[in-house]
Amino acid sequence: MKARSLQDLQAIRKQVAERERIAREEAAARAAEKKRTEAEKNLFQRATGPVHKLREHGKVHHPPEPVAPVPAQRQLDDQRVLKESISDEFDASTLLEVDEALSFRRPGVGIDVTRKLRRGHWSIQAEIDLHGLRTDDAREALADFIREAARQGLRCLRVVHGKGLGSPGKTPVLKGKVHGWLVQKNEVMAFVQARGDEGGAGALVVLLRPAA
Repeated sequence: MKARSLQDLQAIRKQVAERERIAREEAAARAAEKKRTEAEKNLFQRATGPVHKLREHGKVHHPPEPVAPVPAQRQLDDQRVLKESISDEFDASTLLEVDEALSFRRPGVGIDVTRKLRRGHWSIQAEIDLHGLRTDDAREALADFIREAARQGLRCLRVVHGKGLGSPGKTPVLKGKVHGWLVQKNEVMAFVQARGDEGGAGALVVLLRPAA
């Protein structure tokens, strides 16, 4: 800055003096802040006392092993399959009515139900043919058939098991097993031997419980 007169020179001196004053005040403020910070640091150190490094203990800290997830859905599926499973060892002969048709009705179901089944009171809505299947395959197929029919809300079914004419000794092995399997299914209310035009001795007409 260039002074052109005495007045200009005096003004310049005042500006320089003011700047120097401000600089001294700022320096003093910074020094005071630094001193205060150091005082607080010393106060903390005096309060906590001397710090010593812990001695090595030689132990290794292992993170806990994650807990294996519980296959809840698989357990539920296994329980359902076990609940719905049917056995070959079940003897249904003592539960069948002693008549030419060897019909069955669950306790609490009136005798009129089996009479209506024989007369075709309910229309057959679906059927399965087990004839010619091995025992294990027939049992699984029948269980799936009953379960799916109940899921769809069907009431009247036909199960074809054959007359056993092709079996050794012409003994209807599958027929007796089908009786036992059906008795074990809670969905089944009753069943009767089919009429002649529906399969006769080689088939059953099955009535399921009404949908809840």
